[in-house]
Amino acid sequence: MRRWLRDHGRALRDGVARLVASPLPSLLNVLVIGVALSLPVGLYLGLAQLQSFTRQLSSDPQISVFLALDADSADVAAIEQKLRNVPSVGGYRFIPRAQALSALKRRAGLSDVLENLKQNPLPDAFVATARDNQPDTLERLRTEAAAWPKVAHVQLDSEWARKLDAAVRFGRTAVAILGILLGAALVAVTFNTIRLQILTRREEIEVSKLIGATNPFIRRPFLWFGALQGLAGGVAAWIIVSLAVYLLNRDLAGLAALYSASFRLPGLSLEDAGSLLGFSALLGWLGAWLSVTRHLWQIGAR
Repeated sequence: MRRWLRDHGRALRDGVARLVASPLPSLLNVLVIGVALSLPVGLYLGLAQLQSFTRQLSSDPQISVFLALDADSADVAAIEQKLRNVPSVGGYRFIPRAQALSALKRRAGLSDVLENLKQNPLPDAFVATARDNQPDTLERLRTEAAAWPKVAHVQLDSEWARKLDAAVRFGRTAVAILGILLGAALVAVTFNTIRLQILTRREEIEVSKLIGATNPFIRRPFLWFGALQGLAGGVAAWIIVSLAVYLLNRDLAGLAALYSASFRLPGLSLEDAGSLLGFSALLGWLGAWLSVTRHLWQIGAR
């Protein structure tokens, strides 16, 4: 165990020495990795806050429950009690049929026509506001309300919620694809960097193989170099995202105020930052492993 730790400690020091030995190329590689990782991370943060922003807008999802024309005051009270007992209903208001007819006369400009009607054709109605704007929740609420006695029709204002849900799903898929592509780019950057390192030490590696050095022994310093480079790129991405969030939040406050909402992009949490650093180090390690393994295979094939 001590020997294993000593070998890895020696490989770690060797990887740090290689990064320090060529500061400018190392810095450029770290910046490339940082920019590549900051794009999907930034989009992920923005997408995660999109739903919380839309929930604060004034256009909350509403359900209109229209009662039958022969519904009496007892039926109205029963429907009101049911709405009060439904957990997914945030609030509701009752619109009597006389009030609805009066509002129709004012808005439609058909007062002369409506005055000639023998009876009011409009039913009593409740307009309920849902607590949750998820399409599945709204559909369940519509189905439940439609089954109540003396309910003639239920109108669900969920089209905008469906569009939003579809847009968010599309955004998540796009971010995932972008993250995979840029992760592959990170592996390619590390692969080429390690390949150049191998070419400069090609004779040393071949001599080490001839005197009995194992493949893990040869791989170890290169793997640490790749992991350290990826880790540094993750730190650079963290800094880039934090700086971008700080600059964007200065302008977002004015934009959110126009919608009477409170919207602010959060920075990376410690958990998310740890995942980012671990993921970037893993990709750097993978690129290094592929590059060294390919070279060792070429040596063994000769």
